[in-house]
Amino acid sequence: MCTEYAVFDTAIGACAIAWRQSSEPAGTTVLSFQLPGGTAARAESRIAEKSGGRRSKNPPDAICVLIGRVRRHLSGELQDFRDVAVDLSAAAPFARQVLQAAREIPPGRTITYGELARSAGRPDAARAVGRIMGSNPIPLIIPCHRVVAAGGKSGGFSAPGGRMIKAELLAVERSGSQLLFGNLAGR
Repeated sequence: MCTEYAVFDTAIGACAIAWRQSSEPAGTTVLSFQLPGGTAARAESRIAEKSGGRRSKNPPDAICVLIGRVRRHLSGELQDFRDVAVDLSAAAPFARQVLQAAREIPPGRTITYGELARSAGRPDAARAVGRIMGSNPIPLIIPCHRVVAAGGKSGGFSAPGGRMIKAELLAVERSGSQLLFGNLAGR
């Protein structure tokens, strides 16, 4: 099984996705996702480093469909990515629980780090949940941007663009409309 990636443009700049394709029932699984944060070359550099893969000349149909869904989502046509097969085998057991629980947060909704810790079975682990969200390998598809600090504060966001892109993603999901801050490609 070979890891491959693709870089693609969206309404907010260049994104990238890495996957592994197998003949097993799981088929194509997403390994990593890169939100915009600079040029397409920067997105490619980040995804290549994270995934250790090679650029695909012809992504499989499942990835082409997913890229279309990501583009629609980032243009304000909300998508639910819970059906996307992801590979979390490199994550520790509690991290997998947290990431799976985060996948259940629907578009347009947020929960706190403490609430996510409770839903993952460890109500005392809000800080650990924050660290796990900060190292989420598949942001947007695993919607770590929907996890906020207590009291409605944003909390951190480790993706390129930081809290600004987190706020923008949440605004798009709440309104179902175009992005507020414009294209992030140059950031």
